[in-house]
Amino acid sequence: MNIDTIVDQQYADKSFRDIVNAPISALRGVSAKDAKALQQAFGVNTVRELSNLNFVKWASALAILADEEGMSGEERAKEELLDDAVEMTFPASDPISVDAGITRIEVAPDTVNAQTDHQHAGQHEVTAGKK
Repeated sequence: MNIDTIVDQQYADKSFRDIVNAPISALRGVSAKDAKALQQAFGVNTVRELSNLNFVKWASALAILADEEGMSGEERAKEELLDDAVEMTFPASDPISVDAGITRIEVAPDTVNAQTDHQHAGQHEVTAGKK
């Protein structure tokens, strides 16, 4: 972690011990007015006191647990439905096997004229023309 991103510039070259004993306003983005409000609301004056505040510990613990929590039953069901849909669209149960001795195709496969052969396209055009 780059300490410059979390403390004000005047604390960037300080030791961690100095930083935790510094006023809360040493944290980047916390003004002297914000620090005073935290002191009035929670009775904390230093970075260490803020970190030891039970509300901060509880909020941090809840955030960690939420990130590690498994999916709910509804989320798991949606995930399984999505997996089933993907499997039906792209089945993995029948993988294509290739003989290791084949290095190239000697003769190009026969091609089909899609205009005349695709889903009996010619028949549909004739039917449409008769009406």
